[in-house]
Amino acid sequence: MASDFRTSLSVDGIRSWVVLYLKGFCMGAADAVPGVSGGTIALITGIYERLIGAVTAIGPDRVVRVLKGATPGGRSDARDAFFEMDGLFLLVLGTGIFTAVATITRVLHVAIEEIPVLTFGFFFGLIAASALVLYGEVRLDTPGRIAAAIAGFVLAFLVSGETAGNLGGGLLVVLVAGAIAVSAMILPGISGSLLLILLGQYERMVATLSSFIDSALAVLTGGDVSRVIEPGIVVVTFVTGAVVGLFTVSHVVRWALERYREATLAFLVSLIVGALRAPVVEAGKKLAESGGAWTTEAVAAFLGAGLVGALLVVVIDYYADDIEY
Repeated sequence: MASDFRTSLSVDGIRSWVVLYLKGFCMGAADAVPGVSGGTIALITGIYERLIGAVTAIGPDRVVRVLKGATPGGRSDARDAFFEMDGLFLLVLGTGIFTAVATITRVLHVAIEEIPVLTFGFFFGLIAASALVLYGEVRLDTPGRIAAAIAGFVLAFLVSGETAGNLGGGLLVVLVAGAIAVSAMILPGISGSLLLILLGQYERMVATLSSFIDSALAVLTGGDVSRVIEPGIVVVTFVTGAVVGLFTVSHVVRWALERYREATLAFLVSLIVGALRAPVVEAGKKLAESGGAWTTEAVAAFLGAGLVGALLVVVIDYYADDIEY
């Protein structure tokens, strides 16, 4: 294990970590946008299998062994457990993902507030094209698979309407949202941000993360520490949910894909189709809040932005075309 660490600090090792960081940044940028999957980017960049292996290697026993590294007698075993989970890989990749999410969500927060029709239209195109691309992987040739597809569509269609807003914004909802969203990391084609839209938490989390970062940066320059607490609690709760999801939801999804691959894919892809309602509903809400309504010009702008989003997915799929999911 020590030799692995020394190798990682060589010139070639550092170069490989920089490349991995950039791959993580691309994954994070994709995960921040509904309709584009970080899992797909992992496939394209050739790290998907290693990512799955590292995520599924995380277990309570190994985490405890790593934490025991704080004691002098546990350092050696903690280092072994860290490498068993491919810790350096996850640390560097995770740093890249976080950097991108923190950056991209700030831009999206402004876009949602200033140009909501174009922004949600862009999301609509991303989601629609992703669904079309993924349906090529689905075979609806048995009653069970057809039932799974119908269930996925109906669930997403209902949840992505007014129902999502009724979930509220309590910390328990945020915790569950984090657990569900992180499961998308192991699903090429399924976006964690899309799942947050379905749960009515996407816009809130984007705004909260931006507020948390702004407040944290202000503290470094002498700002009020108390302003970090409220958004910080929400962010920590979401991250906690994501960690819980790594141990639970992601493993359940992986088990379902291994045992009932076709039915699970049918459910997931139909979930995306049903979710097409979400950006339309959200854009309509923003128009209503500003005193506007769906006009011919607004619909044209929405569809034009959607076309741009769809073309982006087509380009991504072109590079991932020869990769087996």
